[in-house]
Amino acid sequence: MLENIDIANLVTTYVIPWGINIAMALAIFIVGKIIVNTLTGILRTVLGKSKMDQILINFVTSIFKTVLLLFVVIAALDQLGVDTTSLIALLGAAGLAVGLALQSSLQNFAAGVMLIVFRPFKAGDFVEVAGTSGVVETIGIFSSTLRTGDNREIIIPNGSIYGGTITNYSARDTRRIDMVFGIGYDDDIKKAKDLLEKIITADERVLSDPAPVIAVGELADSSVNFVVRPWVKTADYWAVLWHLNETVKLEFDQAGISIPYPQMDIHQDKAA
Repeated sequence: MLENIDIANLVTTYVIPWGINIAMALAIFIVGKIIVNTLTGILRTVLGKSKMDQILINFVTSIFKTVLLLFVVIAALDQLGVDTTSLIALLGAAGLAVGLALQSSLQNFAAGVMLIVFRPFKAGDFVEVAGTSGVVETIGIFSSTLRTGDNREIIIPNGSIYGGTITNYSARDTRRIDMVFGIGYDDDIKKAKDLLEKIITADERVLSDPAPVIAVGELADSSVNFVVRPWVKTADYWAVLWHLNETVKLEFDQAGISIPYPQMDIHQDKAA
């Protein structure tokens, strides 16, 4: 009879309360997880409508979901009687330690978020960043990948990119080509200028608006230098530059106009 009383007391004192607490904790976790998934879906939809980059959307929603699930787990553990105050303090200390250990990675992450949000360049743009020039292949959370002209793959930490000067050569539809051509002091300046105008006008890729500039820019030590500045579409920049350099040299040679190079004349007096 005593054993039956002890068992009944044990069930009433421990089994039922613990069973209720475990059931409540499971209910809190399951319902909380459903709510977290719903809120995460809503956030993903809102961010998607804002035309934010998909990489950033995935990262933000994953962080959001993880933080909310952490609160759900803490609430469930609290229902079981676990001292969540100590757990929160432990998580805070662990987060601080991880943050200090990953300081450079966090800096790259923050820079990656800024690159994705403000978009100083996009995939396919030709840029110069962190001392490297190339076509942007990917923009990641921690690093970005560039493809150089000789088909090398360069991976650059985002912190180095965002912390320095970014030159985006593809940001504008048009670019100006800056060239300098020198002729000898004995050559006909007007003839050279007319020839340069003819060469520039003959190239259909050179834009008429803005109008190209051809002018005597400097009377240098060994030459009279013409500045030639035509405008072209960004995609035609290198092709037009190389073509004009070659054409000017050929046309000047045919017209008898010299392109001098730096030289020094030394005069020696004969001893008497």
